[in-house]
Amino acid sequence: MAKVCDHTSVGMLVWKEGKLLLIERRKFPFGFAIPAGHVDEDTSFENAAIRELKEEVGLDAIDLELVIEGRKENLCRREDGSWHFWKIYKVDNKGELEPSSEETKRTGWYSSEEIQKLGERTEKYLAGEISDEEWEGDPGLEPVMYNWFKELNIIR
Repeated sequence: MAKVCDHTSVGMLVWKEGKLLLIERRKFPFGFAIPAGHVDEDTSFENAAIRELKEEVGLDAIDLELVIEGRKENLCRREDGSWHFWKIYKVDNKGELEPSSEETKRTGWYSSEEIQKLGERTEKYLAGEISDEEWEGDPGLEPVMYNWFKELNIIR
């Protein structure tokens, strides 16, 4: 039975020496994103953030600071997944990166210049200049992340 979208998502901004931790998603929606996921059965957005950070990249959250929240129109692979209410946290963490091979193609620390280039690729994709097939093989920022990064002034 297909999972039904709960329309709630968390995202975690993890910074290290001026670079942001991004994952390339293995599954739809394709693109580079901060570790993120649905709240599901967790008792709070904060608990979901702690769980998702551990699941996706193996890090333990030691401090969460809410940075921004709001509703975004964004598709997910779940039934009825067309929008989500997001809470995005800045996260202090400990541990070693251990990316989930099930959820991530690759993981890395990206400079603001590298993130800007990924955002420019997303703009081309959203303008129809890049096909879905090309995008899946060589994506930019996941579109919802592109929107959040603009609001957060991570990209121009």
